[in-house]
Amino acid sequence: MSLPPGFLDEIRNRVPISRVIGKKVVWDLRKSNQARGDWWAPCPFHQEKSASFHCDDQKGFYYCFGCQAKGDALNFLREADGLEFMDAVKLLAAEAGLQMPEPDPRSRERTDHRSKLLEVTEAACRWFRLQLQTAVASDARDYLARRGLDAAALDRFEIGFAPDSRQGLTAALREKGFPEALIIEAGMSAKPDNGSAIYDRFRDRIIFPIRDGRGQCIGFGGRAMDPNARAKYLNSPETPLFDKGRNLYHVGPARSAVAKGQRLVVAEGYMDVIALARAGFEGAVAPLGTAITEEQLRLMWRISPEPVIALDGDTAGQRAAQRLIDLALPLTGPGQALRFVILPAGQDPDDLIKSSGPGAMGALLDNAKPLLDLLWAREIEGQVFDSPERKAALDRRLQDAVARIPDELTRNHYKEEIRRKQWATFGGGARKKPQSNWQPQRGRSGGRQGNVSTIPRGPLPPVNLNMPEHGEDLLEGAALLICALRPKMIPSAEDRLERLVPRDADRGALLHDLLTQGNSPSGRRGLETLRRDAHLGLTPTVIQQQEDDAAAAILHNLLDRLEAARATSHELARAENEIQGEADEGLTWRISQTTRARHIAERPELETSGDMNEDRSALSAQLSGWLSGEIWRKPSGR
Repeated sequence: MSLPPGFLDEIRNRVPISRVIGKKVVWDLRKSNQARGDWWAPCPFHQEKSASFHCDDQKGFYYCFGCQAKGDALNFLREADGLEFMDAVKLLAAEAGLQMPEPDPRSRERTDHRSKLLEVTEAACRWFRLQLQTAVASDARDYLARRGLDAAALDRFEIGFAPDSRQGLTAALREKGFPEALIIEAGMSAKPDNGSAIYDRFRDRIIFPIRDGRGQCIGFGGRAMDPNARAKYLNSPETPLFDKGRNLYHVGPARSAVAKGQRLVVAEGYMDVIALARAGFEGAVAPLGTAITEEQLRLMWRISPEPVIALDGDTAGQRAAQRLIDLALPLTGPGQALRFVILPAGQDPDDLIKSSGPGAMGALLDNAKPLLDLLWAREIEGQVFDSPERKAALDRRLQDAVARIPDELTRNHYKEEIRRKQWATFGGGARKKPQSNWQPQRGRSGGRQGNVSTIPRGPLPPVNLNMPEHGEDLLEGAALLICALRPKMIPSAEDRLERLVPRDADRGALLHDLLTQGNSPSGRRGLETLRRDAHLGLTPTVIQQQEDDAAAAILHNLLDRLEAARATSHELARAENEIQGEADEGLTWRISQTTRARHIAERPELETSGDMNEDRSALSAQLSGWLSGEIWRKPSGR
């Protein structure tokens, strides 16, 4: 149906958008300016408490600063109520007091024909419901009672029964005046290829009506009472009304529930949805007997930006999850995400709710895992990565999967999270830890660009090229303490921290926690030990009082000293090993002098540093003095 020019503009001029949206939200009158047509409210499309949803009557548009939902009154009706475009236009036209234009003959004919098909399905729905009350449905009623469905539930979900009769429904519909061709086209009956009499599609089955987002009965699902039936569940065939790959069971009530703040939960079947909805999870939907399709996934995202997929804990549920990963990756992006709940083995939502209560189901939903976690688990499951080739094969599979994500920002975040998982799984020796995208802003005193550190460095305390092990231990402890007290400093030194190999197990755990944002008991012990170490002389109070640049300068100077000391110790040990114990003091002295000269060339301030044989107490005093004197700062006037 075509609309005349200016018709929609006239509707928008007559009906303020706030009047349409105001039926679904509660305006925050303290934040809104009613005189100017400027309105604010909590968003009806996602769960929130603050008023981040803005509506402007003058412009005729709405926008949510939380979930980025936006559009005009027509968009709102389509997204909030699931209306088709022309249905939304008709509703607004009635609100505006305008007569809808006459449709063209072809469009009117299609609309009229669809209405006739809907009359058939609605009549069938009423007939099925009546049959559930008859004597032939006693086994079906017993089954439903065993599943915990009372009369109120049967009425709420309009559950019915199809008797084991070849033409029961067909005859009933004929009596109401529906022609045979219309009954077949609506999917209620089938005509044999041999030209014999038509017969009912649903026989000896519990019937679940399937309604679209507007509440219209477009088809049915039937569960067989006979355990030997060829198909346990049977859906209506494809018709002008029903496309099982484009619809969801319970979509209308679920859309309303999500608009009120509930989450969208995608279960596997009709009974799962009914159990969830009755337990308070009213935003439950289910695909119609098949794997989730792209069209169904897009429909879910129109309802909620992050549906929770709740799959049975059996093999079929696992396979469904794996298929959905490959389907969703090329579609995912901001506002189009998925989370997953895998139920305990052998249980579906109905079983779990009955055995453990709604609280157990809610706890699982609260801890739903993102799509990335399932992708990672799939690629590493049952494999051993004990060679570079196997790790490279894993890298290739993950890269190929992530490359299918069209949104660049989402793709980059996937890559970073995968690197973190690789680090956590294989450790620093087998896999390089992920690099952070964090980059401090360049200011007057410098910053960090690329991999080149430009953080300002003041003069260093002396570097002992023959530093004893406890001196390295002190520098390492000071660096870890700064990172623990000032986590913002970690990204600027991430590469260097990765190369630390603490000898103390608790320190090693602390370092791992700092790099992975973990919180292990061993890491906490390591931190407490550093806090109590009197030799460090770096108290949390003093560290936390410094500006970011100052703290970063301290950290990098400590790491400079530590790297220089450890590199020299390593070089000397290797040289001494090469001479195989020969007592050549001259050679040892020349090596130390050569190393010392190299470091002085790289750091000229070391040449005048004085005696380098400080002990642990002296080094502790130097660190404390260095911090309290803020020697990294540039002198005034520079």
